[in-house]
Amino acid sequence: MSRANHRSTAPAPRPSRRRTLAAVAAAALLLAGCSGGGGTSTGGDGPVELTFWTWAPNMEQVVQTWNESHPDVQVTVNKQDGGDAAVTKLLTAVKAGSGAPDLMQAEYQKIPTLVSSDALADISDQLGDDVQDAFPSSVWNSVTLGSDAVYAVPQDSGPMMFLYRADLFEQYGIAVPTTWDEYADAARKVKAADPAKSLGTFSANDPGWFAGLAQQAGASWWGIEGDAWSVDVDSEATRRVAAYWGGLVEEGVIANTPMYTPEWNAALNDGTQVGWVGSVWSPAVLEGIAPDTAGKWMAAPLPQWDAADPAGGNWGGSATGVTTQSEHPEEAAEFAQWLNTDPEAVQALADVSGVYPAATDAAGQALTDPPAFISNQPDYYDVVGRVAETTNDFTYGPNVNVAYSAYTDAFGAAAEQRSAAAFTAALASIQSTTVEDLENTGFTVAK
Repeated sequence: MSRANHRSTAPAPRPSRRRTLAAVAAAALLLAGCSGGGGTSTGGDGPVELTFWTWAPNMEQVVQTWNESHPDVQVTVNKQDGGDAAVTKLLTAVKAGSGAPDLMQAEYQKIPTLVSSDALADISDQLGDDVQDAFPSSVWNSVTLGSDAVYAVPQDSGPMMFLYRADLFEQYGIAVPTTWDEYADAARKVKAADPAKSLGTFSANDPGWFAGLAQQAGASWWGIEGDAWSVDVDSEATRRVAAYWGGLVEEGVIANTPMYTPEWNAALNDGTQVGWVGSVWSPAVLEGIAPDTAGKWMAAPLPQWDAADPAGGNWGGSATGVTTQSEHPEEAAEFAQWLNTDPEAVQALADVSGVYPAATDAAGQALTDPPAFISNQPDYYDVVGRVAETTNDFTYGPNVNVAYSAYTDAFGAAAEQRSAAAFTAALASIQSTTVEDLENTGFTVAK
C-alpha cells in the first residue's frame, strides 16, 4: 500500500489523478493510525482566534501588526523549538485529534513528512491566484511537492553563498573562485601560502549543507513515480559532489573539521579558515563566533559546475502551513499569505525576526542595507537575490530524518578515512538505508 499523496513533477495532475492521490492519502491515514478532528475555538460571537506555532525570533511583534489591522481574526503566537521537536509535537497532537495549532512554521524538508501524516492541509483554494508569482520556483516547489496542491506559503529561504576573507585573499593574491575548479585551485594556493590555513572544510555533521550542494549540481533525492516514492541519493549529480569534496579532503587542501565545533569557531575567528561555503544567514553566525573579523568578509555566489548555466542550492528555510485540525482554514490561509507576501509584514520579518524572506520582490524592497557584520559589501542582498533566482528545484521525502542521520554516520566515517572513494561509497549506504526505511514504514518505493 502506498502512502504517497502527491507528485514530484512540475505539471499539474488531472482531476482524476487528484482523486487517486486523495484515496492514497486516506489509505495512508489508515496505515499510520492517524485520526482527524479537533480545531480552534471561535470564542462564541467574538473574533476568530488562531494559534501559530513558530520558532522565529520576535514573531509576536510581526503578528501584532496583523492583529491591529484585523480585529475579527486574532492570531496568538506560541513559541516552539524548531526542527524535529516541533514536528514531533505536531504529529502527536494530530494523532490525538486535539491540541494542534491552526498554523505551523515548518522547515521545507519536513513538509513531506507532515503531508504524508495528514498534518498539513491543502490551502490552494484559500490563496490568491497570483501568490505563486511572489516566490522563486525552487521554494514554491517545496510547498507544493510538485502537485497543484499547496501545503504552505514559503516564509524564508537559505540561498547558499561563498563567503571569504577579502583581506586574506588580497594578501595571498587569490581571485574569488567562480567555478569549483577555481575553488580547488584557490584551496591549494591558500595551503601553499600558509600550511596552517585552509580555504574551507567538509562537515560530516551537516546533511542540509551537503543536500544544498547536491541540489546545486542538479540532484533531487526523492521523487514520486505514480503512487510510489523514488529515492535517488546515490545519483550521478550527488556522486560528483561527493567525489569533489572527498578529493579535496584526500589531497589535504581543505579541513574535515565539523562545523559549529569550538575548533571550527576558532578557525574562523583567527583566520585559520579563510572561507566558508555557507548561506545567506552566515553573516549572523560569523558575528557570533568570529566577532574579531567583522568587516573583513565578502560574499559571492557559489562556485559553479558550469559557469554558463548558473545554479544554486538552498541550505535552510521554512514555510507557514495550515494544519488539518484548524476550524478556520480560510482565515488561517489568509494570515499565512499576508505574513509572507505583504510588504509591511515582509519588512518586519526581515527587520524584527532577522530572516531572509522567500518572496523575491518583497525581500528586495525590505533588505536594502547589508548585515552589520558585512557592512563593507553594500550590494550583499543584491547578490543574494540573484542567487535565489537560480536555485534548482529539489524534492524532499517523508523520511528526511532517516536519510540525514545516515549521512552523518556514513560521511563521518568517510571524513575520518580522508578517502575520495569512501565519500562516494557513503552515498550507496545512505541510499540503501533510506529505501529500506520507506519500505519498512509502509511506503511503496519505485525500483
